[in-house]
Amino acid sequence: MIHRKEIATLISDKLTKEKETLKAQFLKSEKEIGFFYVDELLPESLVLDIYKSFPKLSQTKQRKNIREFKYIAYQMDKYNALLEEVIYAFQDVKVVQLVSEICGIESLIPDENLYAGGLSLMAKDNYLSPHLDNSHDKDRHLWRVLNLLFYVTPNWELDNGGNLELWNNGLKNKPIVVQSKCNRLVVMATHDKSWHSVNKVLKDDVRRCVSNYYFSEK
Repeated sequence: MIHRKEIATLISDKLTKEKETLKAQFLKSEKEIGFFYVDELLPESLVLDIYKSFPKLSQTKQRKNIREFKYIAYQMDKYNALLEEVIYAFQDVKVVQLVSEICGIESLIPDENLYAGGLSLMAKDNYLSPHLDNSHDKDRHLWRVLNLLFYVTPNWELDNGGNLELWNNGLKNKPIVVQSKCNRLVVMATHDKSWHSVNKVLKDDVRRCVSNYYFSEK
C-alpha cells in the first residue's frame, strides 16, 4: 500500500507545478472568501483506490438537523488504512508549507487530531445550509483558517448537486459554485465572513470527500 509520504510527494509536486496560478487565483478572491482549486491532484488509479476504500454509509455517523444532512467518519482505525494515509498526507510539512505560500498565511498548523476533518459522505437529498465553520481547534487555542476538500467520486457532474457554494457577496446574492469534481482539491479560507454551503445532492449516489483543516495562532 502507498504510504502517506509518497502521497504527500505527489500532492506537493502538483502544487509546486501550479503554484503561481493558484496564488493568483487565491489572491483574486482574498478580499471576500479566498479560495483556489486544482484538478488532477493525484494519479487516477490512486484516486479510484481511495474512492473504493470509503466506508459504507452504515459504517459512518449521520448528522441531520435543520443546518445539515450528511455522513461523517473520523475514527480512521475503523476503516481501510489507505484513507488514513491520504488524510495525513495533506498534513505533511511539505504540503502545509506549499499551501501556506500559495495563500500567504504563515505558520499553518494541521488538524492532527481530526477535530473537524476526516471523511465526508453525502447521499441523495443531503445538503449543508449556508454556515460559518467553527473557529477553533479542539483545545480552543488555535484559530481555523483554511478548509481543504479533496473530492474522489468518479464522474461527479455539476448537475448531480452536492457542490460547494461560496457566498462571496453575502447570502442575498448568488454564490460561486465550485463543482465537486473527482480528483479536485479545493482550499478555502475560513473566517467570520466565509459563508459557504453545499447544495442538495440530486443523484442517487454518494459524493465522497476527504477533508482537512489548517489552524493558526493568529
